[in-house]
Amino acid sequence: MIVQMHKYTFLVFYKEYNDFLEQLREIGVLHVAGKGVALTDEIKQKYKEINRFENVIQFLRKREPESINVDSVLSSKEILDDIDKKRVEFEEQLLKLEELNKELVKTKPWGKFSPEIIRKLEAENILLDFYTTTRKKYQEFVESNLPVEVVFERGNQLVFAIIQKSEEKIPVDAEHLDLPANPYTEIKKRISQVENRIRAINNSFDEFACNSLAKLERDKTELTDSLSFDNVILNTSKEAEEKLMVLEGWVPKSKKESIDNFLKENNILYVASRAKPSDNIPVLLKNNRFSKLFEPIGSMFSLPDYAELDLTVFFAPFFMMFFGFCLGDAGYGLLFLVGAGLYKFKATNAQKPYLTLIQLLGVATIIFGTISGTFFGVNLIETEIALTDSFRNLFLDPNKMFNLSMILGGIQIIFGLFIKAANQTKQFGFSYSLATYGWIIILLGGISYAILSGAEIIPKNDAILYAILGVGGFFVLFFSDPGVNVFARVGKGIWDVYSMVTGIFGDLLSYIRLFALGLSSAILGFVINDIGLQILGSSKILGPVFFVIFLLLGHTLNILISSLGSFVHPMRLTFVEFYKNAGFKGGGEEYKPFKK
Repeated sequence: MIVQMHKYTFLVFYKEYNDFLEQLREIGVLHVAGKGVALTDEIKQKYKEINRFENVIQFLRKREPESINVDSVLSSKEILDDIDKKRVEFEEQLLKLEELNKELVKTKPWGKFSPEIIRKLEAENILLDFYTTTRKKYQEFVESNLPVEVVFERGNQLVFAIIQKSEEKIPVDAEHLDLPANPYTEIKKRISQVENRIRAINNSFDEFACNSLAKLERDKTELTDSLSFDNVILNTSKEAEEKLMVLEGWVPKSKKESIDNFLKENNILYVASRAKPSDNIPVLLKNNRFSKLFEPIGSMFSLPDYAELDLTVFFAPFFMMFFGFCLGDAGYGLLFLVGAGLYKFKATNAQKPYLTLIQLLGVATIIFGTISGTFFGVNLIETEIALTDSFRNLFLDPNKMFNLSMILGGIQIIFGLFIKAANQTKQFGFSYSLATYGWIIILLGGISYAILSGAEIIPKNDAILYAILGVGGFFVLFFSDPGVNVFARVGKGIWDVYSMVTGIFGDLLSYIRLFALGLSSAILGFVINDIGLQILGSSKILGPVFFVIFLLLGHTLNILISSLGSFVHPMRLTFVEFYKNAGFKGGGEEYKPFKK
């Protein structure tokens, strides 16, 4: 449900304006109406600073400090500068460590050598050149009495040195190699130095998390409050030679009393009125305990426009069912239900609604897993288990699950059309919803006729079907847009028929994904169990151990993969098929009151 908003316009003398805003912020219920003016450079800079604060705060929170003190002697700017500098250095040291490790792998076969000794030999006109070749080729060099010596071996390849004087330049038919710039021991030493520096930087981050996190959060809050105050000033109109300050804003009906009392007590001049459809009105949702859990899902797409219906309460049961259908394993659902319930004992208050949502999705998964007869990948329909003998005939096989997915899709589409009709009536009037009701008559009437005549409850009479199509078609053709003339209505109606007929079948087929995802989850679980049983029989001692390990890893991976699909695809069905058929426009601005 969308909370009703009231528009307020305040007129305040400029000398009293700052005090007025401070008091208004203490009440914290007014959403300031924006004027669409460009941001000042000062406000832009504050946004950048807040983003910087947020970035560093999130970084420090991941350090999970054991204790937090607020006694840092550094200013926030000094802390931010130091952390940013160290983070850059930290990344550089990690990159350097990676390069040194690669160099270490290449240098290790050369062993310990002294570049200084090699330079002294060069000063005495004695050169060491290094080559690589095959064992067979090297043996030819030995037989030729060349001054060669093996340095190390790499499979069938040998790396060898040839000792010569600079004026000799003995020709060698082999690939020339360069001696590493630094010996293995030197690289190990450098790696140790880099690791120590990385450790020191990490320790400094931990110290910042303990001593500076609270300070940064406090200063960020102060900066945010200052920014909100500046934004209000920016969206204030100045009249009467800038002596009169005019501010517009929105207050929810449920919070109207507090601001009315403040205005009367302080004799503030204001004008209050109810919101009009032409206004740019912020949206505040108010739903029951069940539907409120699904508000974060709806907000991922868009808030509703103020003039239309909030669809959260309508899509929530369907989303819950569709998730359970896609995951479709009663065992997995039981893990969701129990796991989220146990985690609630250590979760914060902000996390508990999400855990409750997980539990609800787990309940839906248990229900649809039971309907399809799947428990941790075990097919209860085909497996002979004594506990399921009495109700095995109630399980739905894949063909029936396919039909169920199509039926649920049809129900949601028609339900969406009812919501669309209600939305059109709310926004434009009843006459604008008649075309939608025409489609409802055609769809529901046609389905009812097919079912009743097929069951021989009513006779098969084409006249009944034609009457249904005629009544519904009349509304579709002649009430597609009551605001235009009759010829334009018919033209729009014909286009509506084409769009609806081609679109509704595509929408209905989209719901096959419910069946497909549920089936794939069950098949993966079955394959994991089958491979696990083969491992179990492979060894009397190690078989059971690897069997348990494989089942845990396999089902964990299946749960992660299947849960992702079970969340994304119902969301797609909601935002595309359901929202389209419900006539959802969206684009609402979130209600954000001016407060500390």
